[in-house]
Amino acid sequence: MKNISQAAEFKPQVIIIGAGASGLMCAIEAGKRGKRVLVIDHQKEPGAKILISGGGKCNFTNFFLDAENYISENPHFCKSAISRYTQWDFIALLESHRIKYEQRKDGQLFCKKSSKDILDMLLKECRNNNVNFLLNTKIDEIFKKKDFFQLNSGSEKLLCKSLVIATGGPSLPETGATGFGYKVADDFDINIIPYQPALVPLTMQPEDKKIFSDLSGLTVEAEITCGKKAFRDNLLFTHKGLSGPGILKISLWFKPGDTIDIDLLPDTDIEEIILKEKNSGSRKKIKNLISEYLPKSLVETVIDKNLQNRFIADITKKETENLKSQLQNLKITPGGTEGLKTAEAVKGGVDCHEISSKTMESLKVKSLYFTGEVLDVTGMLGGYNLQWAWSSGWCAGQNV
Repeated sequence: MKNISQAAEFKPQVIIIGAGASGLMCAIEAGKRGKRVLVIDHQKEPGAKILISGGGKCNFTNFFLDAENYISENPHFCKSAISRYTQWDFIALLESHRIKYEQRKDGQLFCKKSSKDILDMLLKECRNNNVNFLLNTKIDEIFKKKDFFQLNSGSEKLLCKSLVIATGGPSLPETGATGFGYKVADDFDINIIPYQPALVPLTMQPEDKKIFSDLSGLTVEAEITCGKKAFRDNLLFTHKGLSGPGILKISLWFKPGDTIDIDLLPDTDIEEIILKEKNSGSRKKIKNLISEYLPKSLVETVIDKNLQNRFIADITKKETENLKSQLQNLKITPGGTEGLKTAEAVKGGVDCHEISSKTMESLKVKSLYFTGEVLDVTGMLGGYNLQWAWSSGWCAGQNV
C-alpha cells in the first residue's frame, strides 16, 4: 500500500474520503483509467468494516441479487449500478485472486478463510493501479473553488478535480464509523433522508423482558411478521430483547410502536396434531406434547400456565385455538432497537433523488460523488450491502 507520505510531489486528480468497501473499489477503477488517486481515511488502517463482516468471514455478495433486495426513498436508484457491476463480476475478481469461498443459506457467499482475504485483494488491486493513501488523517473543511475542491486537514491543504465521499454511515461506531458523509452533503446543500439503525436487534419493553429473560441465548426457527413483511429465519432471544437473522431482516421495516407477530411453529398444524393425539387416546400434557416441537423452556414461557398442564384428552376446541394463538401468533411490541452500536447498517442517508444513478455524481455539485452506505440505499441481510458498495464504487470509478 503506497502512502502519500512517500510521494511528496503527488498531486491527485481524484480524492476519495473513506478506505472502506466502496472507496477502495472506486479507487481501483479510477486507477485503472490512469487517474492519480488518493484515498484518505481517519483510521490508521483501511477496511475496518470489511474485516468484521460476516463474523470475520465476509459475506461479500449474494447469488440472488435483485433491486427488490434494497430499500430507498428512490426505489429504482440501485438498479443501474447492480446491473452494470454484478455479483458475477465481483466473484470473477475473487476467482482471479484464487480466493476460496462458499455458499450458505439463501445464496449468501462467504470467504472460506477470512475477511482479510477480501481486504488483501482490494489493497493489492490498489497497489497494482498506483492508488495512494493518506491514513490517520481527519478532514476539517471542504470547499469547492471553480473547477476543483480544496480539503483542509490541520495546516495542510489538498486539491483535486473530483471528490468521492465513501465514508459509509454511522453504524458500528467502534469501527470508526461516523456521520461525516452526511455533514459533507449538508454543507453542499444536498438533501439527507433522516437515518435510523437498520439490520439491528430489537429491545423488549420492561414487562416483556421479565417474561422472556430466562430464554437469553435460545435460538429457534420462526416466521416473523411486521406489517406486510414476513421472514422465516432464526430468532434469537437475548438479555435485551430479540435478535437473529429473522429479526435483523424485519428491523428494516420496524418502526417504534409497531407490533411484530411471531409464528414459532411455521408449517405446523397444531389443531391436527392435537386431534391425532386425542384419537390415539394420549394422556400427555400439553406442555409435554409441544416440547416435542419446541424447547421446553420456551413452551413453559409462552403457553399459559393453566393450559400447559392440561391433558390432551381434556382440552376443548376453544383451548386449542388459544394454544394455536400463543404459539403461532405471539405478539410482541418492542421497546425499540439496540441503536447504532450494534446495527449492521443504517436506513436513510444522502437523498438518491439528488444523485445520478449511473455515475454516483451529485446533480447539484459537479464532480462530487457519493458511494456505498452513505447513500439512502440499504440492502437486506445476506451480502447485499457489500455488493452495493462494490457496484456503486465501481460506477463512480468509471466517471471520476
